Amino acid sequence: MLEENLTTEQIQKHYDASMDSVNLLNAGKPADMSDSDWTDCKSRNVEHLKIMVAKTYWTTEDLSPLNTAISTHE
Repeated sequence: MLEENLTTEQIQKHYDASMDSVNLLNAGKPADMSDSDWTDCKSRNVEHLKIMVAKTYWTTEDLSPLNTAISTHE
């Protein structure tokens, strides 16, 4: 599906998934996670957010939490 043809509901799902990454990053390293696993987890989630903020289908969604999480956890 072309990005331009996403429904409002699909866009919301992408935004929600992005916010899941933001919330995970902002929560910090879980006590039961090793440092190396946390480093990998942070890297994957930051990369996910970078991909998402580059999308062209956003309308009125607030992308500032995504951008802040990227800059904070990079």
